[in-house]
Amino acid sequence: MSRIAYDPVKDRFAQIIRRFRFLRTLFYKVLDLFFLRSWYIRRILRRYGSEIDAKGDWRLLDAGSGFGQYDRFILQEFNNVNVQAVDVKKDYLEDSRRYFEREIDAGRITFKKEDLLGIDYEDLFDFAICVDVLEHIEEDEKVIQNINRSLQSGGYFLMHSPSIYSEEDADGDESFVDEHARPGYSKSDIRDKLEKSGFTVLDVAYTYGTKGHLAWELIIKYPMLWLNKIKLWALPVMAIYYIPVLPLSLTLMALDIRDENERGAGIYALAQKQ
Repeated sequence: MSRIAYDPVKDRFAQIIRRFRFLRTLFYKVLDLFFLRSWYIRRILRRYGSEIDAKGDWRLLDAGSGFGQYDRFILQEFNNVNVQAVDVKKDYLEDSRRYFEREIDAGRITFKKEDLLGIDYEDLFDFAICVDVLEHIEEDEKVIQNINRSLQSGGYFLMHSPSIYSEEDADGDESFVDEHARPGYSKSDIRDKLEKSGFTVLDVAYTYGTKGHLAWELIIKYPMLWLNKIKLWALPVMAIYYIPVLPLSLTLMALDIRDENERGAGIYALAQKQ
């Protein structure tokens, strides 16, 4: 099987979508549709964010904002939120800033280049999210502590990451996980790290169970391998491929998010500052 690393592919997409605004908007919609983790994150944000939003102005920290996918959702979903998006990739932040400048709610989001190991906010935010970032950082407990300090008392922290079972997704191709500082987290592992950092854990669950994992293989893994191998020539083939595969995969994802997965390739945790 051809080797592939996620970051080069992500950078390639970044170069494409920065050229046209409609491509970035379409890209956001594809990410929300194709990636099951987004289904979980948005469901939890709707539930807990709505309660906070009803009380008035509040602040959210997007720790490792990447393409700004969740920032767009948050600004559209909630009327009273202000977002601070931080990331180590300056080009990603600049692309997001240019995109959001033309949004109606552009005044409710700011972008800043920062390393999560060095953020120094204190009692500032009501909510923090960190989606598929911690697995890349060796000193993950330091990041969790920094996020805890940045939250006000009672503030929520929502994270998602590959789980300890994510190595099975590689099927012998280590390049699917070789950009990570660790294979992933178990429920007990992430619970311990959160509690040591001063959080009360509200919920921990595996994502990408049997059904979600199969859907991921069908609509993400194999198409990415093709794209990496034959570049843009893969696009017409992929368009035909997705006609039968996409409805099946979306059905599998809808079933996965309703399951209580005993194990899965991903994991999320929701915690609250004591």
